[in-house]
Amino acid sequence: MSGTHVNAVDVTDVRTAHQDLHSEQGALRGEHPGRSRNPVIKVADLAWLEFEKPDLDRAEVFARDFGFGIAARTERELWLRGTFAGTPCMVIRKGRTSSFIGPVFRAAERADLDRLARATGSDVRDTRDVPGVRGARDADIPGGGKVVDLLDPSGFPVRVVHCGEPLPALPEQQPLLLNSGTDHRRRNLTQRPPREPSRIQRLGHLVLETRVFSRALDWYLDTLGMIVSDFLFLGGQRDRGPTMAFIRCDQGSLAVDHHTLAMHLGPGNGYVHSAYQVTDLDSIAAGGEYLNERGYKRSWGIGRHIQGSQLFDYWRDPDRFMLEHFADGDLFSCDLEPGWAPMSTSGLAQWGPPATRDFLGASPSPARVREVFQALRGDNEMDPARLLGLLKAANS
Repeated sequence: MSGTHVNAVDVTDVRTAHQDLHSEQGALRGEHPGRSRNPVIKVADLAWLEFEKPDLDRAEVFARDFGFGIAARTERELWLRGTFAGTPCMVIRKGRTSSFIGPVFRAAERADLDRLARATGSDVRDTRDVPGVRGARDADIPGGGKVVDLLDPSGFPVRVVHCGEPLPALPEQQPLLLNSGTDHRRRNLTQRPPREPSRIQRLGHLVLETRVFSRALDWYLDTLGMIVSDFLFLGGQRDRGPTMAFIRCDQGSLAVDHHTLAMHLGPGNGYVHSAYQVTDLDSIAAGGEYLNERGYKRSWGIGRHIQGSQLFDYWRDPDRFMLEHFADGDLFSCDLEPGWAPMSTSGLAQWGPPATRDFLGASPSPARVREVFQALRGDNEMDPARLLGLLKAANS
C-alpha cells in the first residue's frame, strides 16, 4: 500500500495526560493559582546557565562529547552553545571548586530591565561591567547588552539580560526519516544513525531544589512573570500546598516549553539538573552509546516523562553535575491552567527503566545528612512531616 501523509491531529477535543490520567484535577478552592496577577515583567526564556569549574580542559572534552558546540574559549572562560540561533547555553568560568552559580533569563524587551530595576531596587548595568561577560562579548557572544542582577529567596544569583546580536545558527543533526503504519516515507533506504555526539540544539530547562519552595515559587511568578504548568504535592499533605512546580514562560498565545524552570522542596538549596534539546529519539540513543563508550556515567534513561512528556536520558559530567538530553516535549500556551498530581517516583515516567537512586539523590552521604539536619533546624519550609512525605514519595 502506498505511503500517505497523516495530518496532525487537532487535540482541542482530545483528553490528554495533562487533563486526565497524570494530572487528574486542577486547583481546588483556595489553592495556588499558578500565576501572578500583576508580575513585574515576563521573561521570554532562559538565556544561559553559569558554572565555575577548576579544569576547563576537562569540561570542554565532556561538552564536546555531550554534543555542545564551543562558542568561545579563553584561559578563564568556556562558552557552550547549541545549533539554534540565539544565546549560548552555558558559560563555565575557572574557579577553585565546581559549583553552579545561577541562571540567566532573557528579557523580551530592553525596557523590561528598567522596570525590573525600579521594582527591585537594582541597577541596570552594561554587561561589559559584569565579570566574565566582556571577554564573551569580544568573542561575538551575545553579551553586549544590559543586565539586572537579582537574588532569589533560595539565595541563587539570578540575572536578567537583554542581549545584542544573537549567535548564528549552525548545521543541524537531521531527524531520521521514519516509516510508521501506512505512512511509508523511507523506501529502498536503510536506517544507520551515526555513532556520534547528540548535537545539542538549545538549553531547555533548569531544575532546582530549595528549602523555601513557596517563597521561591512566588518570587519567580511575581518578579519574572512565569506561570505554572503542573503542581505536585505530597501524599496526604495536599492541604499544605504543592512541593514541586513545573514553570514555563508566559508568551501569550505562543506555545512554549512545558517548563523552563522546575523547583521542588528539599533539604538542600542547589542545582538538580539542566536539560538540552536534541533532534529525536535516535539522537538521544546514539549519543548515549557514544557517551557510554567513553566511560561517562548514565544516571537514568532512556524513557518518557509524564509532566512535560519529554523523551529523556540523564548523564553525569566529570564534576558530578547532571545533564539531560531531551526531545519531543510538550508546548503550552498561556491559557492552560496548572494540573495537580501526587508526587511519586513512579509518576516520573510513562515508560523506561525505574528511576535510579543516583537520579533521585537518594544515596546517603555526609553532605546530604548535614543538609537534612540543617534544614530541620532552620527557618524554612522543611519539617519532619515534609521530610517523611518526601521519603515516601521517593519510594512510591
